[in-house]
Formats: sequence, C-alpha cells, structure tokens
Amino acid sequence: MSFELPQLSYSYDSLEPHIDARTMEIHHTKHHAGYTAKLNAAIADTPLEGQSIENILQNLDMSNGAVRNNGGGFYNHCLFWDVMSPSPKALSGDLADVIHSSFGSFDEFKTAFSAAAATQFGSGWAWLCVHKGGRLEVCATANQDNPLMPGVACDGVPILGLDVWEHAYYLNYQNRRPDYINAFFNVIDWGVVANHFEAAK
Repeated sequence: MSFELPQLSYSYDSLEPHIDARTMEIHHTKHHAGYTAKLNAAIADTPLEGQSIENILQNLDMSNGAVRNNGGGFYNHCLFWDVMSPSPKALSGDLADVIHSSFGSFDEFKTAFSAAAATQFGSGWAWLCVHKGGRLEVCATANQDNPLMPGVACDGVPILGLDVWEHAYYLNYQNRRPDYINAFFNVIDWGVVANHFEAAK
C-alpha cells in the first residue's frame, strides 16, 4: 500500500496572517507531495513496502538516503499540518501540567522551543518530544531527520514539530525566522498536541 498525501482539515488561507496561503499551497502540493511520491518510489518492491511510516523510521538504515530524506519529509509534514488549526484549542490538562513541571512554565518552554528552532543552522525542524513515562524534551534536527530515527536528537516520540526550512516561511517572512517561529505559536492546536502526548507517553 502506498503512502498518500494527507488532505488538510483547513483551507490554505485559514492560517493567515500567521502563515500565508501561497506558502501553504506550495508547501503542501509541491514539497509534501514530492516527499510522498519519492518515498513510495524508494520503498517500492522492498521489504519496507506496506509497513507503517513510524516502523520504517524507527528501524531505518540511516545510510538509505532516499528513505531517510523522503520518509522523514513525509512524516514530519504530516505532523506539522496536524498540529496547526485556524481555531486552535488552548493548552490545558495533563499536558499543561507536564510542560510546567518539565520546563518551569509555559513561557520557559516557549523560549526553549523557539531557541531550538531559531538556532538550527540551515534547514531542519524543532521538536517537542515525549519519552516513555511522560517526560518531555525539546530538540532540533537537520534536514528531514526526526527523533524517531535511530541515534537522532531526543530519541523520543515527536508530538509537536516546526518546519524551519526556508520554503516554510520565506515568501512571507524572508530572513526573519524568529518572527515566523513566534507566529507559529498562534496556530498551534494544543488539543491535538495533547492527543499525541497521551498516545505516546
């Protein structure tokens, strides 16, 4: 069974002014679609065909560049779209408590996450990950790597991810990556992030 480009639950313009419609459209229909097609080509007629994307990444041969780059790109963007909403739910409940206990406060978490995103040199991602038992950690990865992959960064399960490749923000923010990072916090759906947290902890 081939992987399919996920349909978004919101329109391309519905995250404006924080993320512009043109960027969303190009990002989804060109970049994510490209990763999806190239992933399918890379696993066709191999033992990886028919496996879940999580299983593929967790057991990845890191020297397999086609699966590493395109499998990462497919998974990462699926999470990225999922955690954003034009009507985001506020942070509450168990996840709010664990963020407070892990980082000291929400503001300190935001500072740590924003710093990971801002200081990732070149292309990459910032992540909030959960470890078994519920401990949270912030980290960053290069290119399309993610923490599910062997020996990468947090070594946990990502529950929030921010794309800091220039294609994710350059049309609207140019070289002002910190402004894009700050805008992202206006569209995070913490209800969805909490669901990922509960499933992974």
